Amino acid sequence: MGVFDVPAGTLIRVVAEDLKKQGIERPAWALFVKTGPHKERSPDNPDWFFERAASVLYRIYKEGPLGTESLRTYYGGKKRRGTKRPEFRKASGKVIRSCLQALEKQGLVKKGKKGRVVTGKGQSYLNRKSKEAVARAAEEKERPKERREEKKSEQEKRVEEALKKQEEMQRAKEKAKEEKKKEKHKEEKKPEEE
Repeated sequence: MGVFDVPAGTLIRVVAEDLKKQGIERPAWALFVKTGPHKERSPDNPDWFFERAASVLYRIYKEGPLGTESLRTYYGGKKRRGTKRPEFRKASGKVIRSCLQALEKQGLVKKGKKGRVVTGKGQSYLNRKSKEAVARAAEEKERPKERREEKKSEQEKRVEEALKKQEEMQRAKEKAKEEKKKEKHKEEKKPEEE
């Protein structure tokens, strides 16, 4: 099993979890910063830095020696400018440099002539993680039936509860209407009797 035999998203998730366990230091500013000027807010996921580092490692492995600028272009996006047309903006260079420096400390990436290159340790690391990702994918294929049944039962319970609430509300409305009608009939009968 090689790196390219596994879906990239699954592999990146597995590598990100492992990088977090290994103790890669997330910068203090990572909880507050945006990933680029094209984004409106900071990422919702508190572990986004590890996922970005794993993605950078995969991208360098896949496309050969890469520098910060080419990675900035890859992770960039369109900036919304109100009524004007959106324009492309590169991603934050500080974020990418921090990821590269963290990967260099682990010995997974090194500087080459034309940018960063994956080391032999990094290649074997990605191959090991791709095998783990395949094993995890196989486990997830076996589990979904149980999960679907659990989700269905939970959804069915929610739907039943919602239907019961609606029925109770309708009954309460009908009772209120009937009581109003009875009161009107009583009021109409009283003047006739007098």
